[in-house]
Amino acid sequence: MIGTTLHNTSLRTGRSFDLGKMNLRQLWIAYLTYPTILLYIVLAVISFVVLARNFPGIGPTLIAAGAVVAVYPLAWYMIHRFILHGRFLYRMKWTATLWKRIHFDHHQDPHLLDVLFGSPLNTIPTIAIITLPIGYLIGNVGGAAAAMGTGLVITCIYEFFHCIQHLNYKPRMRWIQKMKQRHVLHHFHDEDGNYGITSFVVDRAFGTYYVDARARPRSPHVFNLGYDLEEANRYPWVMEQTGAPPRDRPDGATSRNAA
Repeated sequence: MIGTTLHNTSLRTGRSFDLGKMNLRQLWIAYLTYPTILLYIVLAVISFVVLARNFPGIGPTLIAAGAVVAVYPLAWYMIHRFILHGRFLYRMKWTATLWKRIHFDHHQDPHLLDVLFGSPLNTIPTIAIITLPIGYLIGNVGGAAAAMGTGLVITCIYEFFHCIQHLNYKPRMRWIQKMKQRHVLHHFHDEDGNYGITSFVVDRAFGTYYVDARARPRSPHVFNLGYDLEEANRYPWVMEQTGAPPRDRPDGATSRNAA
């Protein structure tokens, strides 16, 4: 359905949807019809219905939502830096598939829309773990629903801006341009920095923020996250599923596509 709507057969030429070949209009169509995004929207609506039926009051609702907005950048940073970029998941056979899906595939080819979005089987439980305890402590069931709904909405926003950062498109707004430039550096220069998506406040606080390629040398692991051929020979489970050795550059799209 999406392929026919986009009217661009080159987007599915042996690859999934390639953000390096899409324009902004095509992204909006793909984004708003993508099953994962639609699922987040449905779950957010359900959360807000639960909130309405268990309304804890304006104050607790706003506090629960505000707490999630405040916590999200830190939670994302910690997950991104220490789990997604950690090297422990691929070293165990039973978690190698998880690591491959949640981040390795994305860094191997940053412009593929299919692997840019997280799997709902992983993302939804993570959102729930982050948001539900915060909301429940503030406003019981209604507060938990407000927090969960807010987390789902923020996730949709994060995912859209993440797409923009890999899209063959130069944003008009300066702050979005700068956001995109920082994320491109994370994918094409040094992966050990600029872990934020829409905000780099936490990166600044933890000393992982950098503004240009001159700030640090180029990482040899920027595309394989340290899972190079030597590691693949020691821990072969990701390579076995990929069907090929890990690449040190992505196929198709280049850094120019992302700029």
